[in-house]
Amino acid sequence: MSRITLPDSIYETPAASQAQLEGVKKMLGSVPNMFRITANSPAALTGYLGLNSGLAKGTLTPQTRERIALAVAQINGCDYCLSAHTYLGKNVAKLDEAEIAANRRGGSSDPKADAAVRFAAKLVEARGQVSDADVSAVKMAGYTEGEIVEIVTHVALNTLTNYLNEALGTPIDFPEVSAQAA
Repeated sequence: MSRITLPDSIYETPAASQAQLEGVKKMLGSVPNMFRITANSPAALTGYLGLNSGLAKGTLTPQTRERIALAVAQINGCDYCLSAHTYLGKNVAKLDEAEIAANRRGGSSDPKADAAVRFAAKLVEARGQVSDADVSAVKMAGYTEGEIVEIVTHVALNTLTNYLNEALGTPIDFPEVSAQAA
């Protein structure tokens, strides 16, 4: 159960959030609970949507972005995000069950993606305090400096949503997946 108000509809959110949620609905076909709970703060919703939209224009593939999201959600124990990104990983990024399982363990069956996911996992576990060798490993896998910045930013974005959903008790509205079951 949510620890703060989970608006039942777009029109029960602050007026400044409503147009943004209409955009989410147009893009996704519905407004998942994470967006509705975040809409309690129009500023937070604007910040999240802006960063998410900006990163979608980056050079990391949608598959790599989902892999990172799965690894981060697993490490942070966020069942909401793990459920959402398992669904998106399967249905949008077209990741198979074995790949999703590997991502949840902090790796990938794809050698290049493996470097990104391992780096993302190290970022979370070390709270950003990675080593020169960690950065070199992701460079050696073929990632540009810009893509390394994107990996770090995806970790931050996913950590934000993990914390929002865990702290506020966002009800899961995707097929449920548990971090405990990994």
